Amino acid sequence: MEEKRSNHTVYNANYHFVWCPKYRHAILEPIEDSLDECFQKVCDEYGYDLQSLHISPDHVHVFLSAHPKHAPSEIVRTIKSITAREMWEQHEPFLEQYLWGGGFWEQSYYVGTAGIVSSETIEQYIERTEHV
Repeated sequence: MEEKRSNHTVYNANYHFVWCPKYRHAILEPIEDSLDECFQKVCDEYGYDLQSLHISPDHVHVFLSAHPKHAPSEIVRTIKSITAREMWEQHEPFLEQYLWGGGFWEQSYYVGTAGIVSSETIEQYIERTEHV
């Protein structure tokens, strides 16, 4: 988790996301390979640096780094919407057995942040810095 650079920004913005398929059905294992490929494709296309992805039967863990111009809610919305559409296109006969109301992912999700320093270190730095 090192700092990244763009034209006017140096950043280290890392997010851990967790979300579940609709009704928390354990349906991800049979489609894991295509779902993994889809996550990779979306992250590459939108410039998200996918650090780690774990697909469990009834939820996913996504750890990625993104430019701070992308809000966490925007990142989740983008990934969930594109992967849902792709999974329905690729696996409709399988999915319609479980997801009778349409949709693919639950609306809710978890997001946490991670960096290379702790919040205590940042607080100490701010407290000890001379303010001009």
